[in-house]
Amino acid sequence: MVLDAKQPYSLESAAALETICRSYWHPLYVFVRRSGHLPQDAEDLVQEFFCRLLEKHWLDAADQNKGRLRTFLIVALKNFMAKEWRRASAQRRGGGQTCVAMDTTFAESSYATDLGADLAAEEVFDRQWALTLLDLTMKRLQAEFTVAGKAGDFGVLKESLAASHGTLAYPSVAVRLGVSEGAARVAVHRLRKRFRELYREEISQTLPVGADVDGEMRHLASALARS
Repeated sequence: MVLDAKQPYSLESAAALETICRSYWHPLYVFVRRSGHLPQDAEDLVQEFFCRLLEKHWLDAADQNKGRLRTFLIVALKNFMAKEWRRASAQRRGGGQTCVAMDTTFAESSYATDLGADLAAEEVFDRQWALTLLDLTMKRLQAEFTVAGKAGDFGVLKESLAASHGTLAYPSVAVRLGVSEGAARVAVHRLRKRFRELYREEISQTLPVGADVDGEMRHLASALARS
């Protein structure tokens, strides 16, 4: 997506940039909030950041051979906050641009759950980055089931992703799926396996070529475990 977004303006490059912004604005928003900005200011700041990302062609500096997308975006945001935000804020008074739709009501609800956590802004960002990748993975998995005509099965099976093996009620899953208990066990196993595969793919797409995917997975797991 980054490579497509870096191309001269076209419908494809615009769509790629929109996808990047829509996918990854939430981690940036919670970073700004944790840095001390009020919700409205945080929304304005992130909106302006994405506008500058487009207007200034900052994505031209993104190189998959050099670093993580996670690192590129947070460093770019920090630089924007330190050098550009005050000037951009003065210029935008009277009406700024909206570059990406942001559900800040949901974001604030999610952010509030971490208010009691003793986490630095960078740690909150990493935690939300991991949650974002999990959400993208879940959406891809749901789409696969929908295309296969098994959206109802996904609604039943997705509950198993958050459960430990010892707590899974396979007889109940089997009844809801209308299959045998053995078939339910196989379905759960396949779902979990596919989820891990897709999650690994989502992570690898944000890393440099040849990077340590397992190391990044451990880092994100650690970020999720922080409290």
